[in-house]
Amino acid sequence: MSRVQLYDTIGATYTVTRRTEPRIASRIWAALDDARTVLNVGAGTGSYEPPDRDVLALEPSALMRSRRPAHAAPCVAGSAENLPFDDQSFDAAMAVCTVHHWQDPIAGLREMRRVARRVVVFLFDTRDPGQFWLTRDYLPEFAGLRSCRILASLTELAGAIDARTEPVPVPWDCADGFFEAYWRRPEAHLDEHVRRGVSVWTEVGPDVERRVVHSLRDDLASGRWADRNRDLVGLDAAELGARLLIA
Repeated sequence: MSRVQLYDTIGATYTVTRRTEPRIASRIWAALDDARTVLNVGAGTGSYEPPDRDVLALEPSALMRSRRPAHAAPCVAGSAENLPFDDQSFDAAMAVCTVHHWQDPIAGLREMRRVARRVVVFLFDTRDPGQFWLTRDYLPEFAGLRSCRILASLTELAGAIDARTEPVPVPWDCADGFFEAYWRRPEAHLDEHVRRGVSVWTEVGPDVERRVVHSLRDDLASGRWADRNRDLVGLDAAELGARLLIA
């Protein structure tokens, strides 16, 4: 399933759980530095777009474009690998939780570098599925997903645009319902609305999803999840592979 097909499937309810997390947004916006004109690549419904800059969004899914609120930045259709803009058209280009869906992430990052003097990308390094209990204990299929294999080499992605990397801890009460957001709130994954806002569940398919939900529900009821993950209870933020690439 292509990214466009995927988000035309899940986009109808995406905004129920997917929104800007202020603490992550502050890191992204600070990395934009003094940029006044910003291109948001793979912009989705507009989360993380800085309100005090001149933003143009680019999103391939028509359904996602239609779900952007009235106050969001203007949005055009297009793909990261072939940006329809002249060289150095923007002060900065940003991308948030989207690179893993691109057909050619290296080409997309280089395109961002071509059209902007500064590039800021928020993504997850998924090389170690064991760092998150959901993939470690319930979803071994995660490592085989195409979207995860693409990010096998964070070094290669950063090297493509001469970027530095910065870790971004995920707060326990993260407002943006991405896959790793509920690391201290496991019961959230039993909620259909939460799962529909995460592309992983569509990618693994309904049979795997049902198996995981059943197993997690049983382990929450029995106390097994709590026993396995007692070290998480006192943490305010967790290292789960979230990274900023800044070039």
